[in-house]
Amino acid sequence: MIPMTMRYISHGDGGGPEVLGFAEGPVPAIGPRDVLIQVHVAGVNRPDLLQRSGQYPPPPGASPILGLEVAGRVAALGEEVTAWKVGDQVCALTPGGGYAEFCRTDASHCLPVPRGFNLAAAAAIPENFFTVWANLMIRGRLQAGENVLIHGGSSGIGYTAVQVAKHFGAIVFTTVGNEQKATFCLGLGADHVINYRTHDFVAEIKRIAGARRIDIILDMVGGAYIEKNIDLLTFEGRLIQIAFLQGSTVSDFDFMPIMVRRLTVTGSTLRPRSVEEKASIAQALRERIWPLLESGQIKIVVHKIFRFSEVAEAHRMMERGEHSGKIVLSLE
Repeated sequence: MIPMTMRYISHGDGGGPEVLGFAEGPVPAIGPRDVLIQVHVAGVNRPDLLQRSGQYPPPPGASPILGLEVAGRVAALGEEVTAWKVGDQVCALTPGGGYAEFCRTDASHCLPVPRGFNLAAAAAIPENFFTVWANLMIRGRLQAGENVLIHGGSSGIGYTAVQVAKHFGAIVFTTVGNEQKATFCLGLGADHVINYRTHDFVAEIKRIAGARRIDIILDMVGGAYIEKNIDLLTFEGRLIQIAFLQGSTVSDFDFMPIMVRRLTVTGSTLRPRSVEEKASIAQALRERIWPLLESGQIKIVVHKIFRFSEVAEAHRMMERGEHSGKIVLSLE
């Protein structure tokens, strides 16, 4: 029996991690193409922190509850859903609402829990892999043999991108903030890891790559990194921006290198994409990534599992940048 109400994590009117706490509200109603998931584990992502602080409002129609990915059990099906049955274990990209006992999402955004995976590892998959596939493979058009630079290689997005790029034949450069994170990235297959606190990453990459430079850069930092990234790109290079932790504006920016070297500057966000776009990415992941997960060729790293009651500390850990891999919340 599905209850009428559920517990969820509220962020009130917004603010720091201290505003997070349990509240009670109605179980989401589902549409004909939706599934209702009884949540066991939810992933923690930087957009959750931004939404909590009031900087990232949910798109129209999305749940105001935090949480963009979950793993759990299918509790109910919309009348048009045929791909799943009640009781199936799934992981899913959600439009919001993951920090709750029950969560609604489109059935096409669900994926089976990979064979051999527990729910904590499964919950750490969707947001990272949807984002990396959409940006590195689709927008970035990654080809074997290309030099790829991934900033923040130990983050959830970063460590995923390192492995995906490496598996599909790239030579992978990445930046990190300490030697422990450097070791972590090297263990996942990165070819060159630069500690940006002790080295000028632009000079170091030019030294290593020489005239070859970089074909694709995946960046979530922005700010002063934007001009540095442009400087590193080779002819027909692609800069893909997925966040702006240090700001989205640059003073006195010189566009000439973009024209002269025929560069592409692009980027995207995942959450506002259409149901159909997300479904297409999910299908690509099932065909191209799921076999790699199930065979152990690509690894999922869960840095720490927090209980839902410890959600504030989970957000503080992400804000401090202490993690390598994913932070998740467990209801169990």
